[in-house]
Amino acid sequence: MSSVAIGQKVPDFTAQATSDMSVTLSELQGKNLVIYFYPKDSTPGCTTEGQNFRDAIDQFEAANTVIFGVSRDGLRAHENFRSKQSFPFELISDPDEALCKLFDVIKLKKNYGREYMGIDRSTFLIDAEGVLRNEWRSVKVKGHVDEVLAAAQAL
Repeated sequence: MSSVAIGQKVPDFTAQATSDMSVTLSELQGKNLVIYFYPKDSTPGCTTEGQNFRDAIDQFEAANTVIFGVSRDGLRAHENFRSKQSFPFELISDPDEALCKLFDVIKLKKNYGREYMGIDRSTFLIDAEGVLRNEWRSVKVKGHVDEVLAAAQAL
């Protein structure tokens, strides 16, 4: 499966999320969608990014935009992370990397000289018709949510 390009309709998908939810893209038609991929629950950058999305939830909702966070962590870790941080949005578990591959976010990473394949922090904005409108790759957390919000408000 090749990754989605800006201006293309995102192929329908179903994924398991927190709150015993099954998220299906086609069922979210009529709403804009932010899907942000992050490396790991409860790590500093991922926590800050999630908190920034949490703190802007009212503005995203006013822009008819739903937020989902995605990582390869399991649902139990997601539930704990979401509960501890009071995230008002669901976290999608992608242990088989189906969504990661669809959006092409698995990259070779380096940490303390060790190389491994991991999630490249990335965010995607999908419009109410299911078309990919914006993507941010290799995201730096500071100021990122403001950029995503401005793009969502512009749709």
